[in-house]
Amino acid sequence: MARSGSSSGASPCDLDKEFAPQIAQLLAAPSPQSAQEYYEDLIQSKKHDGIRVNYKGDHGKGVCANKDFAEGDLILKDQILVGAQHSLNKIDCVVCSYCFRFIGSVEFQIGHRLYFQSIASSIGCSSERHCHGCDVGSSTCSSGATKEKSSTLPEEVIESLITGDVSLPFSDHFPLPEIVACQGCEEERYCSQSCADSDWESYHSLLCAGPNTEPPRRSALHKFVEHANETNDIFLVAAKAITFTMLRYKKLKRQNDFQNKSPESNFSLLMEAWKPLSMGFKKRWWDYVALPEDVDASDEDSFRQEIRDLAFTSLQLLKDAIFDAECAPLFSLEVYGHIIGMFELNNLDLVVASPVEDYFIHIDDLPDDKKEEAEKATAPLLDALDDDYALPCDGTAFFPLQSCMNHSCCPNAKAFKRDEDNDGHAVIIALGPISKGEEITISYIDEDLPYEERQAELADYGFTCTCSKCQEEKPN
Repeated sequence: MARSGSSSGASPCDLDKEFAPQIAQLLAAPSPQSAQEYYEDLIQSKKHDGIRVNYKGDHGKGVCANKDFAEGDLILKDQILVGAQHSLNKIDCVVCSYCFRFIGSVEFQIGHRLYFQSIASSIGCSSERHCHGCDVGSSTCSSGATKEKSSTLPEEVIESLITGDVSLPFSDHFPLPEIVACQGCEEERYCSQSCADSDWESYHSLLCAGPNTEPPRRSALHKFVEHANETNDIFLVAAKAITFTMLRYKKLKRQNDFQNKSPESNFSLLMEAWKPLSMGFKKRWWDYVALPEDVDASDEDSFRQEIRDLAFTSLQLLKDAIFDAECAPLFSLEVYGHIIGMFELNNLDLVVASPVEDYFIHIDDLPDDKKEEAEKATAPLLDALDDDYALPCDGTAFFPLQSCMNHSCCPNAKAFKRDEDNDGHAVIIALGPISKGEEITISYIDEDLPYEERQAELADYGFTCTCSKCQEEKPN
């Protein structure tokens, strides 16, 4: 369960004390007027005319319909503000690092999976690691590519799939964008030059560890990423949130000619750069992360201390890599902890379905004569992939408008990807008729659970649900 309160002892981060007033301003809830203006501008710029964000009573902000919706209507496609593919999921599939579309080709995706699968098999690896929501603050996740498979394929077959030297039957029905590599590190890959440029401008220029990056900084970045991959990859998303703010700040300085202004003026620009993230509901990660089932209640304080220490280690590694004195408050443990907490409390899973699944379904649905011929090439691949052939892109993200939607155990909308939704946007669909002016609600949990289980899960979000379903099912 989650709890309120704080970890015992003073912060180990000197910046927490040195910049306490600035940190308090960064973490203060925005005024209703400021937030209303931000969301009105965002909705207008993204042309989401069907919704509006309102502030009301005990629930704070919420999303209301600005027109009538019928069952199945698209309410919103919300672009990611900050997000990342889970580290281990990169073994399972290759997607654009900015929009999260699958890239390359069906053959490349299959070959990529089989390549890492063969490596795992050759060393007898059943690798597990900690990803967002996992063990140290979450649960342990593993990649499908690390499981033992029923058969293996020759190396030359796998290589021919990756290099494009072989074309599978009917794969031209499932075209994917060509891969555009980062010109700095070549580790990040994109579906277009536009996405590569956008990622560079918004996040990656500070996180690129390519040969053009100064050796000390490149080494520090590698250490930060290695630590996140070994512990909890939520730190990678937090780093992107910080770089997003830093790069916005630098852009605002250029636009406003603030090169030689006072620290107070610079901080006002930092506050403006931080505004999109200031809108997210935040609590310190180590105070509110759910206590794992295998941790005894008597060990709760030491568990939460361990979580705080883990975050501090990560922060120090990130600070070694990208610290900027003008943005120093962003590198305080207090801000870092609240950023991570924001993702825990506001995130919607980033999921993009695999075109490889659609491809094999297409083969299975072919007329018998065509199916028999096609399966001469595809059956060995499907057998080698086994049940994991359909693994999607999986990650975590913060969506600025979806995060404003309140919970109900009898929601009138849901997150649902349609066949045409092939990127990382959050897609919200109406579950039934919604009238203009009516609040749009989604469920944060499995709403089919019994009352007590629903309330226990919602406690991690910091509230007790009083929707009509809970009122009806609440014990006397």
